[in-house]
Amino acid sequence: MNPALTEFLASFDKEIVVGQVLLRRGQRGFELRNVEDRSATDGQLELQPVTGLRALAQFTASGAFRPLKSAPNLRRGWRAAIADGAELELALNHLYPCAIADWFAARADRPPITSYRQFTARQSGMYRITTFLNDAVAGAAIRACCHAEFCLKRRLWTVDSLAPDPPQSKSLIPCLEPCAILLEFARKVARLEQEPQAPGVSASRVDPNVAESDFDSPGNPRRVRFALEKQAVAREPLMP
Repeated sequence: MNPALTEFLASFDKEIVVGQVLLRRGQRGFELRNVEDRSATDGQLELQPVTGLRALAQFTASGAFRPLKSAPNLRRGWRAAIADGAELELALNHLYPCAIADWFAARADRPPITSYRQFTARQSGMYRITTFLNDAVAGAAIRACCHAEFCLKRRLWTVDSLAPDPPQSKSLIPCLEPCAILLEFARKVARLEQEPQAPGVSASRVDPNVAESDFDSPGNPRRVRFALEKQAVAREPLMP
């Protein structure tokens, strides 16, 4: 058993919640289920093999693809019986890739956190534009994209003037650096503001039929939330 999993198992007694998953110790191993199914009987839930958890995490209950596995839309109605620590590690990696490794890394004296500026400075090509967002608007984009409505990871990285997520917010899964979805969202925000005479990202109604990662649609929920976040900051030019 690796040190990360050993320390994680030592951190709780009978049960712990990882994202939307309730992890319980049993007499002969562990059990996983959606935390919203805490009170369900075993007979009410479909028994999933560990090998089936990856596929389970791919889609929502309505069949929509989940590009972000830490999104709060993991489907209900299942449970998984886990034999030992090695199988538990595999199961959790299917549901929340690298969650325990990142949890362990975040507990180090100097955790490997990459700020927004450090992350975007590495980018080239079409993503280079993300470096031009000023701190206030980058912060609004981050608050919108990483809101608990869309992601359960606790953001530890920052941009100037934006604090990390509070310790008790979201879940125990840490976020150590911006993800690909945040990068693409920041690129879209910058492009919208670059358009001549464009009103920018305006507040529209959320379109439930828009894919989570379709940032071209004004009805995308992250775009709608960004428009609301932006109202809370002073309007400054996004581009130099």
